Amino acid sequence: MKNKILLLIYLYSFGCFSQNENLNLMPWPQEITIGNSKLVINPEFKIAINNKNSKRIDIATTKFLRRLSGRTGVFFENGFAYNTSEIKNATLEITYDSIGKLEIYEDESYTLVISKDKIKIAATTDIGVIYALETLLQSVSFNEEAYFFPEIKINDKPRFTWRGLMIDVARHFQPIDVLKRNLDAMAAVKMNVFHWHLTDDQGFRIESKTHPKLHQLGSDGLYYTQNQIKELVQYASDRGIRVIPEIDVPGHATAILAAYPELASKDTIYSVERFAGIFNPTLDPTNEKTYIVLADLFKEMSQLFPYKYFHIGGDENKGKHWNENLKIQQFMMKHGLETNHDLQTYFNIRLENILSKLGKSIMGWEEIMTPKMPTTALIHSWKGKNEGMPAGQSLINAAKKGYNTILSNGYYIDLMQPATEHYLIDPLPKNNNLTATEKKLILGGEATMWSELVTPLTIDSRIWPRTAAIAERFWSSSSVNDISNMYSRLENVSFRLEELGITHIKNRDVILRNITNNQNIEALVELTKVYEPIKIYTRNKGGIEYKSYSPFTLFADACTADAIDAIIFNDLVKDFLSTKNVSSKKEILIILKKWANNANLFTQIKKSNPILKTIEPLSKNVSEISESLLSIIESDSFESVDFLKLKNQYFKLKNPIVDVEFASLNSLKKLLEYYSLKNKHQIELN
Repeated sequence: MKNKILLLIYLYSFGCFSQNENLNLMPWPQEITIGNSKLVINPEFKIAINNKNSKRIDIATTKFLRRLSGRTGVFFENGFAYNTSEIKNATLEITYDSIGKLEIYEDESYTLVISKDKIKIAATTDIGVIYALETLLQSVSFNEEAYFFPEIKINDKPRFTWRGLMIDVARHFQPIDVLKRNLDAMAAVKMNVFHWHLTDDQGFRIESKTHPKLHQLGSDGLYYTQNQIKELVQYASDRGIRVIPEIDVPGHATAILAAYPELASKDTIYSVERFAGIFNPTLDPTNEKTYIVLADLFKEMSQLFPYKYFHIGGDENKGKHWNENLKIQQFMMKHGLETNHDLQTYFNIRLENILSKLGKSIMGWEEIMTPKMPTTALIHSWKGKNEGMPAGQSLINAAKKGYNTILSNGYYIDLMQPATEHYLIDPLPKNNNLTATEKKLILGGEATMWSELVTPLTIDSRIWPRTAAIAERFWSSSSVNDISNMYSRLENVSFRLEELGITHIKNRDVILRNITNNQNIEALVELTKVYEPIKIYTRNKGGIEYKSYSPFTLFADACTADAIDAIIFNDLVKDFLSTKNVSSKKEILIILKKWANNANLFTQIKKSNPILKTIEPLSKNVSEISESLLSIIESDSFESVDFLKLKNQYFKLKNPIVDVEFASLNSLKKLLEYYSLKNKHQIELN
């Protein structure tokens, strides 16, 4: 509660709220007009649809009524939607023209008009209707007397046609229920592509009836039956989401080779990989049986996944085993293939032909983009500064060469960067020198959830709520980019995701209770609000600290990429140092006093254990430096400060412990530097 009050004080004090911004809509609509009246939600609330031919709308309206009743406590007399001919005086009138197709460029637009006695939704397709219902639900407001919908008029449509989330289920298997709740969350923020990364070195997760050893020997028994796949594809379709499968080849193929080592480029014994990273096992592109197995598999998969695109991966293959194989080298010489890149192009074109005969178009990571690849392929841009490449360069290159393309660089949510880092990345790069026609080839983007460091217990907290901010970037105008406003709306969207079963909030305490053996977790909870998991590729560096069956129930797994107290503190410090705002200074002192008390809170955990011993320095370090800062700020003096002690406190806090880092370190440094300069002292903290 204190955090929420502080956040509200902060937002109001900086003028981040206006009439429009009081609505917690995400993604923000393209056009919105707000009036002064309201429609009170009462038991007589009724929904009428101009025709009942859409299963999507039946599911969406029923779920809408249940969620609305759950939020408001109103006992509705009508629990289902009616056909317009069956009911008069409906509160919500829905009209649409056709059943939407789950393909690129489909019409997903809608209008939503709320007046004091009527709500009207109109859309070309039923997909637009289900998006309008999500917007309507997000607009629910309340006062002491009633829950109500504010008077608004919205004309809305997506900026990009491809708004995706990729979940890697190979590194850590995710049960169907986990995927379903994430599909519900995707629909809530108007995302429309679920990219299902089904195979990698650590697991082959699909039941294959043509080559059953794939799932029998390559999955540790953790795979999806074909009936489960059909069920999930339908579940997604009912929510306006298409499912794109990925079978990653020719690299990332250890699990495949554990089942069929005769397809390998090196004659050795293969077993499912337990570590993370990039490995050498690679399919043999000169072996005709490789194409027979893949053709059989692709044919099976094409019957399970009805949509146009089929992702073949194609990334991160260094070709080490190709270089070591004399037969492969002779094949390359015979066919005039000078490099491993040329050989992989040969392989990719063979797969493109197989998929084309099945009515599919190939999709792959940016490595598949070569001169011989047909422009019917969809190029998935992923490399950036972390890979030593200009951000988004392959996206621009693909569009200039006539390929449809999507962006994931900047949306790698497994790297544990804060929401703001992703929110400011636009799928259409600035200064791109693209023509209008080329810009249209950039279809949108995908957030990517690689699962080396996540399990069903933690995956939701790694996807949400940051992906809601990414969803807004894919849907809304590029001019919607105010960070403070985004965070204020994201807080509401985040807790509302819980009603869909998302566990990103509650599972923090599950992990902390496990760590303390069900003792008082208050001190640990407060620490999760100022510490964040170390970022980019620094946790599990080299992929050898954790195995796929290592524990992911540690303190770092309870922390998130956006530590709420740190966000508040950082913005308060920024304001104080730039404006000398007295109210900001007071709020800074309140937070520092809370941090200073954390070591005392930690002592309430009466019975320690080895895990708690590793966490205790986090509490001690933040408490000690907070006490020192309190003394400096309250006295406006450095006279009572031991400089050497203060520097030691700072550097202890600076060093990551148990895979987490203090998220307000730079703000503390700026405060210390400000007061040292003010008091004509010099303190070196670099």
